[in-house]
Amino acid sequence: MFDIQEELKKLPGKPGVYIMHDEKDNIIYVGKAISLKNRVRQYFQSSRNKGAKIEQMVTHIRRFEYIVTDSELEALVLECNLIKEYRPKYNTMLMDDKAYPFIKVTVEEPFPRVMLARKMVKDKSKYFGPYTSAGAVKDTIELIRKLYQIRGCNRKLPRDIGKERPCLNYHIHQCKAPCQGYISQEEYRESVNEVIHFLNGNYDIILKELEERMEEASEALEFEKAIEYRELLTSVQKIAQKQKITDTAGEDRDILAVAVEEEEAVVQVFFIRGGRLIGRDHFYLKIAKGETQSEILSSFIKQFYAGTPYIPPRLMLPEEIEDLAVIEEWLTKRRGHRVRLIVPKKGTKEKLVELAKKNAQLVLSTDKERLKREEGRTIGAVKELEKLLGLTGIVRMEAYDISNTNG
Repeated sequence: MFDIQEELKKLPGKPGVYIMHDEKDNIIYVGKAISLKNRVRQYFQSSRNKGAKIEQMVTHIRRFEYIVTDSELEALVLECNLIKEYRPKYNTMLMDDKAYPFIKVTVEEPFPRVMLARKMVKDKSKYFGPYTSAGAVKDTIELIRKLYQIRGCNRKLPRDIGKERPCLNYHIHQCKAPCQGYISQEEYRESVNEVIHFLNGNYDIILKELEERMEEASEALEFEKAIEYRELLTSVQKIAQKQKITDTAGEDRDILAVAVEEEEAVVQVFFIRGGRLIGRDHFYLKIAKGETQSEILSSFIKQFYAGTPYIPPRLMLPEEIEDLAVIEEWLTKRRGHRVRLIVPKKGTKEKLVELAKKNAQLVLSTDKERLKREEGRTIGAVKELEKLLGLTGIVRMEAYDISNTNG
């Protein structure tokens, strides 16, 4: 049985999302927290004035689960995804995706632009985000234009080169005026590549550069300029908390990670559908002493995806596994389309794998006893029946209630 008071003691003081279940195991509420420990406990404290709706909801809670994130911003986007997926009874529907803007780089154009976009569409552009702060996005785009002088106008280039005078952005050094032919397409593309490098999360160089400019302006007694750099520095720091929870590629994929402790292991799977993390599950495994993570993952994939009704086109793993090519071929045949097993080395995908690993480690350390009990009721029960019946290798059992056939 799920002991709520005991489980409350195990909650980590980290940001994340908590999920409340009722007696039928339906999801009835999803919420986010800066500290899971503090927030979830509040629901079960009788002294707090929670309001009629929450008071009623608490009476139906039979168990809860949680997903740890790296920041409250990530928790917010994940909360939105889960509410849209499960539509819990006691949740108020959050705002539409238009509240979460993207940064769009029109890489398909000869002279790409950087702009804010409210929706992500399949137009060959690169999208970064979504972000929860539109103001920070606008400040970052302004910063990009100041540092890299990338255009934001709607002129069709190179068709319109030389047709009109350069705009104000050229004169205030926020554009290199490709509309006048003042910069070659190759040089301009180099600047765009630096912008993409920055938007991919490589902030250290720019943060250092802004700090140096701020200090130089301050030493030169140019305090207004120093304040401007300080504000831009703050905006970049906000953007540095960019969401990892939503994948802008819009693809289906599973993120797998494993945590190991002696002869026990937990595999955590994040399910991403349509680019959104819509749920997760963890699986307790009894392993041989000394078994490697690669071997554990290989065994898990073969067992889990042999029975799951849907196989996504991508599985993201923390490391290479044995028989990778053979397993890929097997999964491809089961799916009917190409399936790839990928070990991401950098960027958002790698951070998602790291996040899955953190959750696996947390499950292994806090839920070990509960997982053992669950295993005892399932695998342990099968083994006990095998012993009683004198059988081995049972893979399927059927039970029939015959009380109505003879009295």
